[in-house]
Amino acid sequence: MVDHLNCSYLYKKRGVYYFTKRIPCDVKSYYKSDRIVICLKTKSNASALRSSKSLYQRLDDYWTSIRLTNIKVPAQHMLVNKSPVNSNSNAPLLSEALSTYLKLKGVGKDKTFIRGANRNVKYVIELLGDLPIDCYNSKDASSFRDWLIDKGLQISSVKRVFSYIRSIINLSISEEGINCINAFSKTYMPESKTLDVRKPVPINVLRQIQSLCKKYDDDLRWLIALLSDTGMRLGEGVGLLKSDIRIDDDIPHVIVKPHPWRRLKTKGSERCIPLVKESLWACKRILEHNNDSIFAFPRYTSINQCNANSASAALNKWLKGKLINDYVIHAFRHSFRDRLREVECPSDIIDQLGGWSFKSVGQGYGKGYDNKILYKWINKL
Repeated sequence: MVDHLNCSYLYKKRGVYYFTKRIPCDVKSYYKSDRIVICLKTKSNASALRSSKSLYQRLDDYWTSIRLTNIKVPAQHMLVNKSPVNSNSNAPLLSEALSTYLKLKGVGKDKTFIRGANRNVKYVIELLGDLPIDCYNSKDASSFRDWLIDKGLQISSVKRVFSYIRSIINLSISEEGINCINAFSKTYMPESKTLDVRKPVPINVLRQIQSLCKKYDDDLRWLIALLSDTGMRLGEGVGLLKSDIRIDDDIPHVIVKPHPWRRLKTKGSERCIPLVKESLWACKRILEHNNDSIFAFPRYTSINQCNANSASAALNKWLKGKLINDYVIHAFRHSFRDRLREVECPSDIIDQLGGWSFKSVGQGYGKGYDNKILYKWINKL
C-alpha cells in the first residue's frame, strides 16, 4: 500500500520512504523516463526529509549545468575582451566542457563540488564569453585573473578558480583529442599580501577545551574531543560510522575509510588511529548514546551527504565563545602534529597517523606500521 504524504517529493510504501520528482521538460531528453523515483532506505520521517532536500538540490544543480550548456551568451559579438572566435574550431565550448566534466567527475561528488564548477565557469563566460576552449589565449587568462582580483577575491581563492578551469579544459582536451594549449595553465599569480596561517592550539588551551568537552558532554563536544587526540580532519570525523569505532579490540582504534557520503582527501588518508585519553572517552560516549542511527554523528551525516561545513560553523562558533584567541577546529590537527614532534615521533609515523601525503616513494612501500607501534607513539601525547 502506498501512503502519499503532504511533503513534496516524498511518499511512503510499506513503511519505507521514497523520493520522487517529475523531470522538467527542458532536460527530459536526457532521461529514459519522465519521473525519478529513488528509495531512501529509511523509515524515519526526519531522515527522509533531509535526504529529500539533499537529492532535490543535487538534481537542481545538475539540471542547471545542462541548461547552461544550451544557453548562448546574449550580445556575445559586443564583448570587448573576448578572443576572436575561430569559426573553423571543432573544440567544444567552455560550457560543453563543463558538462563533460560534471558527467565524468561529478558522479558521487557533493553539491559544493558541482556548485563550484558551475560558478567558476560562469565567471569566465561573464567576462570572456562562452568560446571554444582552444580560442582562449594567455592574455584572456591574465585579464580574467585581474578581474577576479578586482572583484575582491584573495589570491588563494583566485588560484582555486583557476584550478577548476584548468581541470575542466584539460579533461576536454584529453577526451576530445584536441591539439591545443590550455590558456589557463601557466597564468602568473602574484604573492598574497596576507598569509592565512592557522595557529596550533597550545597544550594548556587544548587541556582547557578537553575539560569543557567533558563538562558539556554532548555530540558536538564528543567530536572536538575525538579530533583533539586523533588529528583527524573534521570531515573524516563527522562522516564516521559507529562500526568504524573499535573500542573492544586489544588496541582500541578508529578506522578512517571512504564512504559514499564522505570521500577522503588522498589515498593515504585511509588509515587506523589508536584511541587514547580524550578520543577514547569520546568514542565510548558515542557508542553509549542510545539512538538507532548507524552514524557516529547523525546530526550532520546521512546516507546522502556529510555536512562538515555546518559542523565547522557550529564548532568554531563555540570555540570562539570560550577562548580569547581565534582558534578554529582545524587548528587541533596542527597541534596534533606539533605534539608528536615534541615526543620525537618519526616523521613517517606522524604522516601515517595524520593521513598526510608521503614525502618519498619509499614510504608508500609495504603495509606501514601496525597498531602496536602507532599506539606506542600516540599514547605519549
